[in-house]
Amino acid sequence: MWLYLAALVGLYYLVRWHRERQVVSHLRDKYVLITGCGSGFGNLLARQLDMRGLRVLAACRTEKAAEQLRAQTSDRLETVTLDIAKTESITAATQWVKERVGDRGTPRFLFVSLSSLSGTGEPFVC
Repeated sequence: MWLYLAALVGLYYLVRWHRERQVVSHLRDKYVLITGCGSGFGNLLARQLDMRGLRVLAACRTEKAAEQLRAQTSDRLETVTLDIAKTESITAATQWVKERVGDRGTPRFLFVSLSSLSGTGEPFVC
């Protein structure tokens, strides 16, 4: 009985160790697009992912917020002004992202939306 329990605990820690060791390779080639980076969680997430080496495309509602974020991060982080309530702003931001990412083979990036039109404040991850 104790032997089975010890084996189960050992297996648990082995699986946990294996999961923690998994690392995404070539982070400098990976992009993440985050909306709502002017403040709060979006701002923190953008700065953290930039520190980890990912190429961050950060969308802020105001140019002032974008400038403040650029001042706190490396050159891997690029900002764009985006108001998700305006179609023209979304179109311009879409074109901006296409220019940055370009034709680099299979798209390998994450989209995190921290902006909310409904007011629920729930993030949308795709």
